[in-house]
Amino acid sequence: MDLDSAPSAQRPQPTLTAFDAIAMVIGVVVGIGIFTFPALVAQNAATPSHIVLLWLGGGAISLVGALCYAELASAYPNAGGEYHFVTGAFGRETGFIFAWARMTVIQTGAIALVAFIMGDYATRLHSLGPYSSSIYAGIAVVALTAANVLGTWQGKWLQNLLAVGITTLLLVAIAVGFTTATNGTMSSAPPPAPSNVATAVGTAMIFILLTYGGWNEAAYLSAEVKDARRNMVRVLVVSILLITVVYVLVNLAYLRVLGIDGMRAASTTIGADLMRREFGEAGALILSVTVIIAALSTANATIFTGARTNYALGRDFPPLAFLGRWHARAAAPVNALLLQGAITLGLVVAGAFTRTGVEAMVAYLTPVFWFFMLLTALSLFVLRFRNRGRELPFRVPLYPVTPILFVLMCLYMLNSGIDYARGSYAGIASLAGILIVLAGIPLLVWARLRRRLRAAE
Repeated sequence: MDLDSAPSAQRPQPTLTAFDAIAMVIGVVVGIGIFTFPALVAQNAATPSHIVLLWLGGGAISLVGALCYAELASAYPNAGGEYHFVTGAFGRETGFIFAWARMTVIQTGAIALVAFIMGDYATRLHSLGPYSSSIYAGIAVVALTAANVLGTWQGKWLQNLLAVGITTLLLVAIAVGFTTATNGTMSSAPPPAPSNVATAVGTAMIFILLTYGGWNEAAYLSAEVKDARRNMVRVLVVSILLITVVYVLVNLAYLRVLGIDGMRAASTTIGADLMRREFGEAGALILSVTVIIAALSTANATIFTGARTNYALGRDFPPLAFLGRWHARAAAPVNALLLQGAITLGLVVAGAFTRTGVEAMVAYLTPVFWFFMLLTALSLFVLRFRNRGRELPFRVPLYPVTPILFVLMCLYMLNSGIDYARGSYAGIASLAGILIVLAGIPLLVWARLRRRLRAAE
């Protein structure tokens, strides 16, 4: 079924400008990672120059992936995004499992992950008891889902405000780093571990690419972006370039104030350490509020885009048809949003009984996420071959070298995700994520049998 064959009032409309979509992408990507992971990167870098080069490298890798997605999104704009590409390349069955994985593991796990981090910082401001982080996480999921259920207009403007807010606060942090007296020492002493250069670079890139992660969500906006065949390229490329500049400047600010040794010692509180060094506890408090805003921005954008896949799944598979209803007044897939919120709340409840909800959610979603991104990368080759001779609004430069590099990156990150889960207590969470994806196979078989029985009648 063509996902956009329904009457216009019952399907997505092009209501988002390029600026709206760029704000959405920035909201997904620029979040809590930049306040946490630079310290872990510094622990695997020998010199300040290496830190800067690593973050530039992360931007370059993300740009390679964005160029591949730009060709797919501009040639095949659809609310299903990656689901639409994978279905077109590998068939309905593979597309169903991908959409099932996003609904039950990838997107909902990502929302729960960000909600848990927000809950940790909110608890620093005011604790609600032993399950404070989980309570805050649940409140955030409910509130943001409700905002998007009210309508696309409300969700869009909430995202624009949050994206502008977090970008402004990051610029303040950059200004602090470059306008105050230098406190840190630009030490170039080798990191304590690991000693192997390749291992060190690989470990650093895991955290860097996790910080850059989320730009692929732009694909789910392609059916709602005005003049998508031209603007999707701008949205993806401009977003990645802006994010790369901000990330490099933030790391330079960290280096100037804390030095490389100070960055290594900061562990996961590097942003708070920077503000505390300059403004005392008041600065650390401001940073905590900043991280909460960043987390809300990321969660809101992820909720917005995630529901679009569920909508597309419902449009294609009759047993889940209730998900494929587009609410004309709200201009949003309300049922898809509600189910997504319910699953995410379930993950928040489950995560409340683990040692750390953040680690559990990372292990839960990472291997599944990179496996299906690998399939999306491969779909570019399949669709190019199958539709050879078709005029494309945008062609990825240096084909096939660029998409091959993207495929290799996905393979590397898939292996890294498996290694992370294997070395973590949360390996059970990773196994749970894989088993939940496999649980979609019986549902697929049931749907096919149901369709055959109806055809026989």
